[in-house]
Amino acid sequence: MEATWRTVFGHDDPYDDQVDGIETVIEAADRDGFTVLEGACGTGKTMLALAAGIDRVRDPDSGFERVMVLTSVKQQLRQFETDLRTINADLPDDWRPVSGLTLVGKADVCPYSRENAAGIDDTNVYDRCESLRDRTRSLVGDGGSTSASALTAEARGQQTGLADSGTVGNARYLETAGEPAPYPSSMPEYEGGEFCPFYAQYLEDLPDDGDAIEAVPFDLTEKGLLTSEDLVSLAVSYGTCPHSTMGALVPEVEVVIGNYYHAFDPTTTESFTGALLDESTFVICDEAHMLEPRVRDLVSDGVGDETMRNAESELARVIQAVELDGDTEDARLVRAELEESDVTLEECKELRRFVADLREELDRRIRSHLDREHPGWRADPSSLPDEEIPLRDPETPGPDAVSEWAAEAGYDGGTWVRARSVGAVVERILDEAEDEGGEARSASTEPSEQSPRDGARATSAVGRLLGSWYRRDHERYFREIELSRSWDETEPEDSWRRAYTARLALHNCVPGDAIGDRLAEFGGGVLMSATLEPLDVFREVTGLDRLAEDGRPIVERTYPLAFPEENRASFAVDAPKFTYENRGAPGEGTGTRRLYGDLLRDVAESRGNVLVGMPNYAEAEWAAAHLRDRVAKPVLLDESSGDDATEALKREFFAGEGKVLVTSLRGTLTEGVDYSGDRLSAVVVCGVPIINTASPRTRAVRTAYDRVFGEGFEYALTVPAVRKARQAIGRVIRGPEEVGVRVLLDARYARESWDGVREHLPEPEREEFRPVSSDMLSLGLERFWDRH
Repeated sequence: MEATWRTVFGHDDPYDDQVDGIETVIEAADRDGFTVLEGACGTGKTMLALAAGIDRVRDPDSGFERVMVLTSVKQQLRQFETDLRTINADLPDDWRPVSGLTLVGKADVCPYSRENAAGIDDTNVYDRCESLRDRTRSLVGDGGSTSASALTAEARGQQTGLADSGTVGNARYLETAGEPAPYPSSMPEYEGGEFCPFYAQYLEDLPDDGDAIEAVPFDLTEKGLLTSEDLVSLAVSYGTCPHSTMGALVPEVEVVIGNYYHAFDPTTTESFTGALLDESTFVICDEAHMLEPRVRDLVSDGVGDETMRNAESELARVIQAVELDGDTEDARLVRAELEESDVTLEECKELRRFVADLREELDRRIRSHLDREHPGWRADPSSLPDEEIPLRDPETPGPDAVSEWAAEAGYDGGTWVRARSVGAVVERILDEAEDEGGEARSASTEPSEQSPRDGARATSAVGRLLGSWYRRDHERYFREIELSRSWDETEPEDSWRRAYTARLALHNCVPGDAIGDRLAEFGGGVLMSATLEPLDVFREVTGLDRLAEDGRPIVERTYPLAFPEENRASFAVDAPKFTYENRGAPGEGTGTRRLYGDLLRDVAESRGNVLVGMPNYAEAEWAAAHLRDRVAKPVLLDESSGDDATEALKREFFAGEGKVLVTSLRGTLTEGVDYSGDRLSAVVVCGVPIINTASPRTRAVRTAYDRVFGEGFEYALTVPAVRKARQAIGRVIRGPEEVGVRVLLDARYARESWDGVREHLPEPEREEFRPVSSDMLSLGLERFWDRH
């Protein structure tokens, strides 16, 4: 059989668009280029992209060694897993399976965290893991008191003791991912301190030459795709660390499935996935309409007030070791490290003073802001909202207030720039001290599930931010203080820290350079979504145009909805613009609000399940209350909540007879969710979901886009909002036999105007979403459902 992309396609008969898409992607990649692909639901984008990428990897004449999949939506991650399984199931008998690995956070693979055992859960797994690893390494490393094999034998012996003592029935064995571990659920101890037996086994299997793949205790070539559950089950059955095993497998598999963090977050790439970022990797950037906003967050930076407080403590510990401890082991360690580096003790003292003074300045600014904006806040701090305190006028680029304060306080550029070096040396000193002493690592940063800043000390995090703060310009970067609601009863009653966590933030307003620079490291690939139009805007704001100027081919493809047009009705209703000026607050009975209530009712009375997308959660609450009084169906309201509540709401919506589900267009239920089959019969989008334009950060982004692209409001706000609306209407027709209604409520979708968005709909959608007056919508709906 000729080895072409059809060999790895996974189905017998590709669609015509898939054939064109695969061959286009392959041709572009062979020229070190990228394909920008918008494909409506039903195009088969995941199989298209995987077939093209795997074809390049399996071609012996190609320079590609792996495919790296990046997606921001869990539903799509599962789709890539499904399609890779389909590919493997359909390969010729003489082909080995395509190896694949799904990357997840440490909390998802740590056996103790998964089972909330040994005092470890997803809130502390990163710090506990690091301290346990440090302790385990100190026991078995050079000068250690034992060996890795002895530690694992000790842990297995403790489990045997549990069995002999009859405590099996009390769930003392650790079991996860359907596999019993050879260790107890409590953390084993050696010489009076805890160690991780899973990590000890990994160290035991790790060869002296450090080739990590040799520590993987199973044959990768026969496994095909390893999901996170597969990985945990296999690793636990061998008693080895799933997270370390995942890290060892990353450079070896043919398809790595992850999210944007794994390519664009500086900490994650530096510590985990950096080896994948080169010309031998074919990248698939899925849900690419989210690339710009997600990467903007990842390439921004910030540190919390608590992190700065911990940095003060770390610096004090290093300074006091020399000044107070005299000739102790710690003092000798600090002196030796400082002598080997270009950092002086005086610089450590200066950074400590600077951080302490900076915290005082932030405290003063926060109190002043609250006194001005929320007089009397001390009487009831629990009622305070989230806040942004800009450190310059968002619309006038220039020096920020903190930088000006520092200069007046006598801290020059050297203090800012040297902070990073000082932080790195302090981290090295403290890590070495704790490796020798087995002390617990203190929580110093605010790790997230996807971007665990494993091992990062507070001083290094603060130093990194201060260095960037000084070096970054004031046109593309915006500086502010962020206040996030929390509650800490240990703080004084009149302190803002009782109600808030504070963060000093440095925002990258224009992430296109960071995106383009990172994409340039890959050998080629495809960026795809159902909603990328206008493609010229997408190329410009993601840095692809700059790659084209450097000679990298950028090829565009657009594939419209291919299902029978007679199975769907599409309306752009020429109703008054659903803006705050027109509609008023949710409690006001304006004419615009009454009209929209009637139009929402008309759509909600369609047969089956109906999804209602509102501009924000406050408007969603109004719409749900309005519809509950006017339609016979149950009306469900999606509120800003966690994953578990959202999943429960979806299950309720899909079960039984038809219902109405009301949500925010900026939530998680209007994109990346599978509403195939009879799960959804109608979608109505109410208004254009432009984010809060009054936010200082939003104003700064708009201003920066104005200066860089000349189209600040359109590029930064309008185009992303239209993509959100298009994502929502794309939920309803998911297959050739499905029937449904798509409604856009707002004159801006229906006709051209100075603030209209119709021009941002692709031409096929403009043709389908013909304008209709508000008094004709009910008739159009009635006629459509009568035909079906």
